[in-house]
Amino acid sequence: MLTRAAMTKNASDSLSYRDAGVDIEAGDELVKAIGPLAKATRRAGVMGGLGGFGALFDLKKEGWHDPVLVSGTDGVGTKLMLAFETGIHDTVGIDLVAMCANDVLAQGAEPLFFLDYFATGKLEQGIAESVISGIAEGCKQAGCALIGGETAEMPGMYPPGHYDLAGFVVGAVERAGMLPKLAEMTKGDVLIGISSSGPHSNGYSLIRKVVERTGLSYDDAAPFSNEESLGKALLTPTRLYSNAALPLIKSGKITGLAHVTGGGLTENTPRMCPDHLTPRIDRAAWGAPPVFDWLQREGNIAEDEMHRTFNMGIGLVFAAAADEADAVVAELRALGETPVIIGDLAEK
Repeated sequence: MLTRAAMTKNASDSLSYRDAGVDIEAGDELVKAIGPLAKATRRAGVMGGLGGFGALFDLKKEGWHDPVLVSGTDGVGTKLMLAFETGIHDTVGIDLVAMCANDVLAQGAEPLFFLDYFATGKLEQGIAESVISGIAEGCKQAGCALIGGETAEMPGMYPPGHYDLAGFVVGAVERAGMLPKLAEMTKGDVLIGISSSGPHSNGYSLIRKVVERTGLSYDDAAPFSNEESLGKALLTPTRLYSNAALPLIKSGKITGLAHVTGGGLTENTPRMCPDHLTPRIDRAAWGAPPVFDWLQREGNIAEDEMHRTFNMGIGLVFAAAADEADAVVAELRALGETPVIIGDLAEK
């Protein structure tokens, strides 16, 4: 038992930040590990390296003439809970980049650089590196540079093994190429969709509720996939659409673009339309991937609820004039996509 004198002495001992739960050395090691990952995503416009008070990017070196900057920010949502449950941390970083980068594409912008925010109670060996390796992979797929970020170790804020993520992207578009081209959109314009890779990063609070109802473990085989566990299948990362969208944006063949996120086609497609037009979606034009059939069946979810919660297999929608639709479809096929005409624009 400690005497009062001993207790007094301990109370006056010198404290360090590590005693409070923050390991500066672990943070420094993480920065060293991130360096090569960031370097692999470098673009011509990147100035300097990691570690400055701000990240610099030279638009002139990238060849822009009359650019408008487009920014976006997002997170991964409760999909992170699956990463915590399964111990699979190398895909949610891809999701993070995709949720941001795909959004700026919808304005006609090319994603240029990305910054991330990773916050946790305690840096755990391998987890942060795994997450950030996914962020770097997402940046490669989006074509943008991982130019900086922030790692915050905050004892007591998060349970052990948990963390939060936020992402920030900046893109650019030449002023004349900004989307949507509202003045050019008209009744009869065609809506063309390309596939998602699954639920992407939306609807996971409902997905987790469905899994709970089934009684399945995330380690069990996925009922809708013969090759993966349920957890791994549901952690399939969000698709990055830069390679498919940017050629169509630069060609001038499209008048609008919608990234299908929370709210599904029901709420996201109208966001690219002028006030006097509304999208008409033909739900029979494509087949929903098996994961959505399984979720609807096991959750007894109404059809309309499915379409306003999930992307239902369509991750990106292009709007094009009727006389350009065939050319857009052909170009997407040449890029390796399987485009589907999913509807058109009608007068309200």
